[in-house]
Amino acid sequence: MDQEIQFTQILEKVKKKARENRNFITKVEVEEAFSPLSFSVEQMDMVYAYLQQNRIGVDEQPDEDAYLEDNEKNYLDAYLESIKELPEVSEGEREAVTLSAMAGDADAAKRLIEIYLPEVPQIAKLYTGQGISLEDLIGEGNVALTIGVNMLGALEHVEEARGMLGKMMMDAMEDCIAANAETEKSDQKIADKVNKVADAAGALQEELRRKVTVEELSQESGMSKRTIEDAVRISGGKIEAIDAK
Repeated sequence: MDQEIQFTQILEKVKKKARENRNFITKVEVEEAFSPLSFSVEQMDMVYAYLQQNRIGVDEQPDEDAYLEDNEKNYLDAYLESIKELPEVSEGEREAVTLSAMAGDADAAKRLIEIYLPEVPQIAKLYTGQGISLEDLIGEGNVALTIGVNMLGALEHVEEARGMLGKMMMDAMEDCIAANAETEKSDQKIADKVNKVADAAGALQEELRRKVTVEELSQESGMSKRTIEDAVRISGGKIEAIDAK
């Protein structure tokens, strides 16, 4: 396997393991994960620096609240205030409610959602700083929680419920982050395309001392007419060097 691909796969596994442990992982675990690559001390230091940048603590539990923006702290405070009146629950009651929800009791399912609501922001804080606001992460977690509670009938043992619901909430947040990253990547490609056409048009305009046509730019730059026309359309006709008439 190509070392770069292997590195990426190992890094993702390490990040996922840390997320599942509240953004914490031990140095021993990291070293064991990367042992197949026989990294040097300098290379491992780069791995640790990357994990730190992604708010993952190595041998030290990170302070999740320290990474929150002021508006996120305000939203979190408001969210926690809105659910603080929910009655506390013992493990025995949680298990009983879970069993009833697994049996299809709608009232128990509703109560179970309330029981798990305080855990949603705790999970959401693990994923802040990755392009999605805390509010949206909590929203994704709440939706996943609601869906998950109504899927508990597929489980055989009550002790599986907590892990299943936690995983569904984490997966939903990760999917949201991934989708946003893909959108940003696509947006960047579009911006690069427009900039490339604009730069080429500007250079040709300077040479000809007038606006250039799509046909002229295509012939001079080697870009297809469609590429140029798409760039003009996406920019709203604001590539000033091109005569789009």
